[in-house]
Amino acid sequence: MSHDLKADSGWRIWWQLTRPHTLTASFVPVFLGTMIAISYTDIHWPLFFAMLFASMLIQAATNMFNEYYDFARGLDNEKSVGIGGAIVRNGVQPKTVMQLALLLYAISIILGIYICIETTWLLAIVGAVSMAIGYFYTGGPYPIAYTPFGELFSGVFMGMLIVLIAFYIQTGEITSIAVLLSIPSMLLVAAIMLSNNIRDLVEDKAGGRKTMALLIGRKRAINVLLGLFIASYLWILALVVMGEITPWALLVILSIKKPIHAIQTFKAHEDPLKVGPAMKDTALTNTIFGFLLGIGLLIGYIL
Repeated sequence: MSHDLKADSGWRIWWQLTRPHTLTASFVPVFLGTMIAISYTDIHWPLFFAMLFASMLIQAATNMFNEYYDFARGLDNEKSVGIGGAIVRNGVQPKTVMQLALLLYAISIILGIYICIETTWLLAIVGAVSMAIGYFYTGGPYPIAYTPFGELFSGVFMGMLIVLIAFYIQTGEITSIAVLLSIPSMLLVAAIMLSNNIRDLVEDKAGGRKTMALLIGRKRAINVLLGLFIASYLWILALVVMGEITPWALLVILSIKKPIHAIQTFKAHEDPLKVGPAMKDTALTNTIFGFLLGIGLLIGYIL
């Protein structure tokens, strides 16, 4: 099957396999954590880039584990919506996908060793747990993604924890404000997973998954998604009102069109293809919100 790869736009197959639209979910928390740290210390840029690339590699590898195991369990086929599609549509061998995911993990481990040498080896434990979560999200006998806890694990590990590690490697400490500013990141990464599960309700039910969206129903799941969006914006507003952070953090309001559009789309359509834009808007909310928050903190620091 692999001899057909060149006929199907070569490198694009491998690029799609990483699910590039999800990689911002790993870039933004690293950027945000670093911008929070900027008022505490001079930024160590090699550490920043090592953390950034390690996070993106773990995210890409997690996506590949997802593709491998969904194929292995018969959940993905040529008509499946929203997958990388390298195995079922482009003829990439499942074994190759797994090997590539493990290679990305190996590179991220090397980057992690450098980070530990520069900071503390305690981070090796945190990194190992994060990588295990990435694998067991869809791998192993009891995949996290097939339970009601997918949003919780992805939010905590891909949202909050990455912000705090990025902050810690620069400052050598965890402050209360860093924790408070990591919470919207946690909520919005959870929102990405929830929007994915709302779209995949029918396929997930057929595949035996028991996601939160399936357990509470589509209408309630959309309301939970709305709640995650509202809580993220109100959280920043509250921190500004209490004088904990610069008013420049309110730049996040510029991203508000995206979540509004996402909710409107989910309410108007149920077809997986038609709600695709809602998923994209949810991912963009996380990206733009986190980026604007980081920029706001930077402006507040400079001024």
